[in-house]
Amino acid sequence: MPRILFALAFAFCAAAPAAADPGIRSDESNQSLSRLKEQAKADELPKVDEPAGAAVEQRYWVVIKAGTRQQRTAIATAGMAIEEVKSDRVSGTAHIKTIQALQAAGFEVLFKENLVKWSKDFPPQDKAYHDFARMKAALDAVVKASPRVASLFSIGKSWQGREIWALRFNTTESGTKPSRKPGAVFVSDHHAREHLSVEMLIKIAEHLSARREDPAVKRLLDARDIYVIPMLNPDGAEYDISTGQYKWHRKNMRVNPDQELGVDLNRNYDFLFGGEGSSDQTYSDTYHGPSAFSEPETKVFKDFLDSRPNVRTLNSLHSYGALIMYPWGGKDAPIDDAADLKAFQAMAGAMARMTGFGAQQSNEMYVATGDCTDWAYDAHKIFAFTTELGGRGFYPGAAEIDKEAPGQVQAALYMIEYSDDPRRAAR
Repeated sequence: MPRILFALAFAFCAAAPAAADPGIRSDESNQSLSRLKEQAKADELPKVDEPAGAAVEQRYWVVIKAGTRQQRTAIATAGMAIEEVKSDRVSGTAHIKTIQALQAAGFEVLFKENLVKWSKDFPPQDKAYHDFARMKAALDAVVKASPRVASLFSIGKSWQGREIWALRFNTTESGTKPSRKPGAVFVSDHHAREHLSVEMLIKIAEHLSARREDPAVKRLLDARDIYVIPMLNPDGAEYDISTGQYKWHRKNMRVNPDQELGVDLNRNYDFLFGGEGSSDQTYSDTYHGPSAFSEPETKVFKDFLDSRPNVRTLNSLHSYGALIMYPWGGKDAPIDDAADLKAFQAMAGAMARMTGFGAQQSNEMYVATGDCTDWAYDAHKIFAFTTELGGRGFYPGAAEIDKEAPGQVQAALYMIEYSDDPRRAAR
């Protein structure tokens, strides 16, 4: 805790007063801000007397006053999972202890509400979403429909022993056999509650299968080595839907020594591991884990990429935020290689136009270390992107699936196209 308080206090004191950042959406009216302040003042913080590992009871949706990237980075480092950024505040989920640490450092809580109040029963329309078993069945169906181009294999097991499935599209090789064709990888559900990301990868896979004889798609299938990994965090995803209500669970299902649950898989990669934007507190939503690649999910994904030097592009899908982002997220600086930077910007811009999203470097909102895409580019020079889907929430209902899918399919085909030479996109 002392490290957190020092970092928070430094950021709070050193950062300039709240000011609009370029590219950040405008805030709400002054009247709304006053209302949030009054609601926050009237809502006293509860005592921390609940047992360790409480799934929802100790966690809140919280709005914190923060007007600079330095302040936002300090808030993320304290353990808050920032989901929305506006000119003078951030919103997201946080453990009560994280909120108390932020307040002790001088940050102002504008609004908070216990996630118990926000946990909703599964509405009938959400049955369109795939749990682990139905996801596997959907992948099996693709292989059955397209046996000459699609194959399925496990890249390894999760913390609780579930298989992490990879669907492969390749007209000459199947399963784990090496290929010299340029490779493209799509991965989703680093964070358990981001179920919409799973649906997008299933939609992409089904499109490649259903359109396999269309000339444009057939050309890509003949020339590329494509991998779709819809559920990197199957334990967390299953836990999030294991009762009659969503749990807002973000992390995997590691049981830490203090019985707190989980590690943030997207802070567990070996790129500036344990630095800014990740927390060393096990209860926090951004807990980075005991060491880089300590989690079986990130370790098997590392091994998967390490063994495939042909992979040139990667898209890690998340929700939500409506953004296409590129490295660096863990450095407060742009990519050094000018040609690579131009390619990243060109590809992100193109995919943003296809999806109706924004495009930016990942660190524009705040710095976050231990990220998948930073590691992939640093370790293998893979042109790795982070897609934050739309939907305005983690549980946007089934209608959002068909709304998001066409743009994501188009962006996926674009990334696959440029996997032979990503720099070609900027020429």
